[in-house]
Amino acid sequence: MFILYEALAVFAYGALGLILMLAGYLIVDLLTPGKLHVLIWQDRNPNATLVLAANTLGVAMVVAMAIYASDSDGIAEGLLLTAVYGVIGLVLMAVSFAAIDLLTPGRLGDAVNHAELVPAAWVNATAHVSVALVVAAAIS
Repeated sequence: MFILYEALAVFAYGALGLILMLAGYLIVDLLTPGKLHVLIWQDRNPNATLVLAANTLGVAMVVAMAIYASDSDGIAEGLLLTAVYGVIGLVLMAVSFAAIDLLTPGRLGDAVNHAELVPAAWVNATAHVSVALVVAAAIS
């Protein structure tokens, strides 16, 4: 029975992590002009790819730390904490995107949509990972 319990816990945490990463994808898709699936898979846009990859990595870091920190709290409470921390991470990453957009010339969404790799995409990607690290550290 212990193995079944642990297997179900792994499945539940994994499913929650996938849902949060999907939410991260949708947020980046909303914040950038155009559709990410077209920008990345059809147009092979390096900026959109970099920002989405950083966002996905950031969400994974937050979820992993939330799971680690909630390990002894039981599955139900652990899943709830993981969901709450994951949503906080997503909100803060979206806020960082908007803040960078406000503080820099031009529209960041347009830079991410540019066909050639631009420095603004690196700044945005780094902000996603940095915010995720801060949230992950706060969780621990």
